Amino acid sequence: MTPQLHAPLRPLWLCRACAAPWSCATARLTLLADYRDSPVVLSIYLGGMLYDAVEDLYRLNPHDAPKPAALHDRFLGWAAPRALRPQPTD
Repeated sequence: MTPQLHAPLRPLWLCRACAAPWSCATARLTLLADYRDSPVVLSIYLGGMLYDAVEDLYRLNPHDAPKPAALHDRFLGWAAPRALRPQPTD
């Protein structure tokens, strides 16, 4: 038996493997590993996924779709590069 990929099930945008809202924790870890040398490409990919998800989710239920900020956090917010903090000097 081959393990299932943690890929989105459209138009619901649930994980095919664990049924959590995509991108689930495993999908996020996999994407970060796959795009570790290309964080900008990861952001572009996730932006495209966000665009598709907004269209699907609002079409399915326009009166109770997720809020824009929640969708941003779910699709893009977790992958945003963090600014490096200066290390304290002694």
